[in-house]
Amino acid sequence: MIRVEWFYWLVGALFLAMAAQMARDRSNPRRFGSAAFWGLLGVSFGYSSWVADRTAPAAPLGAAVLAMVLLAGLGRVGRGEPRTTPPAERAASAARVGSRLFLPALTVPLVAVVCASVVKNWHPGGTALLQPGSETILGLGFGAITALAVAMAVVRERRIATPLHAGRGLLESMGPIMLLPQLLTVLGGVFQVAGVGTQVGRITTSVLPADQKYLAVVVYCVGMAVFSAVMGNAFAAFPVLTAAVGWPVLVQHLHGRPPVVLAAGMLAGFCGTLVTPMAANFNLVPAALLELKDQYGPIKAQLPTAGVLLLCNIAVVALFAF
Repeated sequence: MIRVEWFYWLVGALFLAMAAQMARDRSNPRRFGSAAFWGLLGVSFGYSSWVADRTAPAAPLGAAVLAMVLLAGLGRVGRGEPRTTPPAERAASAARVGSRLFLPALTVPLVAVVCASVVKNWHPGGTALLQPGSETILGLGFGAITALAVAMAVVRERRIATPLHAGRGLLESMGPIMLLPQLLTVLGGVFQVAGVGTQVGRITTSVLPADQKYLAVVVYCVGMAVFSAVMGNAFAAFPVLTAAVGWPVLVQHLHGRPPVVLAAGMLAGFCGTLVTPMAANFNLVPAALLELKDQYGPIKAQLPTAGVLLLCNIAVVALFAF
C-alpha cells in the first residue's frame, strides 16, 4: 500500500535539497538564515510522521516552528539569484513550445481525479493500493511527479537539477509568507478546541431577536467573511462560525437545509479571503511572483467581486435554505 507520508517525506527532501542550495548561494546575503528556515521546514515534514504516530515527542517540532517564526520575523530569510536562462532565451523557448506549456498544469488535476475516482478502487492482493482516506492527496502527489516528467519532455530538458533550481527560485520569491495560510488554519483548529465557536454562539443567540431568520442569515454570512478576512482562511473560520451560528441557529432552531446553509456559508467565507492580506497564498504571493509594484493590487481588484458574491450568498441562503 502506498502511504501518504511517503509524499510528505519527498516534499521534505525537496526542501532540504533547496536549503542546501541556498547555503551555497553567495548571491544571497542571508543565505544561512534562508537555509536554516527551509531546512527546518524540510525536517519537520519527516519528523511529523513520528509525532503523528506518537513515537516521538511533539516539543521539538514546536521548537522548530518557533525558530522559523524568529528567522522570518527578524528578516533572516533572503533571496538569491537563481540559475536561469536569459530573458531572450526564455521568450524564444516559450514561443517554440506554445500552448503545449499548459500540458503540465493540466496533468496535475487529471491524475489527481483518476487516483481519487479510479485507482482508489484498486485492491491488488486484497489490499488497497492507495492509503484509504488519502487518495486525493496521493493523487495530487502523483500528479505533480507526472507533471514534472511531462514538463521536462515538453521543454526537452534532461537535467533534474534544472527544475530543482527553478523551484528554489519560486520558493525564494514567495518567501516565508507562503506558510501563513497553514499557520492560520492551525489557529482555526485551536479556536475550535478552545470552544471559541461555542462562546460566540452564546453571544450571538443572546443578541439576535427570536426567529429573525433573515437577520441570522446576514450575521452568519457576513461573520464568515469577516472571520475569514481576520484569519486569512475560510477553512479556519468555518468551524468557529458554523458552531456559533450556522448549525445551532440556522439549522437546528430555524430548520434550515444544512447543504445550502453550510455550502453558501463557506462561499461567503471565501469572499473575505479575497480581500485580506492574511490570505497570502491568494493575494500576496501572486503579487510577489508577478513582481507587481502594488503588493495589494490583487486585493483592490478583487474587492468589488467579493462584495457582489457576498450579497449573492446571503440571497442563496435566504431564498433556498428555508
